[in-house]
Amino acid sequence: MAKEQNSYISSASIKEQGRTAYYKMLESARQGELIQVRRGVYANIDQLSGNMIDINTIVPNGILCLWSAWSIHQLTTSMPQAFHVAIKRDRKVTVPSFPKVEIHHYTEAILGIGVMTMEIDGFNIRLYDVERCVCDAVKFRNKIGMDVCSEIISNYLERPNRNLSKLMDYARKLRVGTILEQYLQVKL
Repeated sequence: MAKEQNSYISSASIKEQGRTAYYKMLESARQGELIQVRRGVYANIDQLSGNMIDINTIVPNGILCLWSAWSIHQLTTSMPQAFHVAIKRDRKVTVPSFPKVEIHHYTEAILGIGVMTMEIDGFNIRLYDVERCVCDAVKFRNKIGMDVCSEIISNYLERPNRNLSKLMDYARKLRVGTILEQYLQVKL
């Protein structure tokens, strides 16, 4: 049942298939074949060991950001301890205890800057593009540490497909343009 939907199923989607399918899902949960991730969302226990999760099922309209996005784009060698997900500032979501998900709230004006979709482990994941990731590293440099920020900028500048004009456009929108220019002058 859950294998058909990339290991995560929602009770709402099962209810659409009929009452029998819904009761089969509940019976699977009682027998331990499915685990309740949060209210209305169940997961196949055998498939939870994968690296990527269907973030859109757990946090609808969530966007992978910060450590998760930096790791996917190979901007840092540090492995994230949780899935970092950006959502709109006034939204409230309930996250499961497993897998660990950290929520970051952004204003609507900056939430949509640099969003892309990438297929990872069979899931279509929304995450920030490389340029947005660099801007976020500069923005949160005091929280993540200067060494991580410097590593991310250096790894970005080593890429042959870097887009400095797009990077500076994002930096101005995210209000880190002046600081990023100083870093780029030192690195270039």
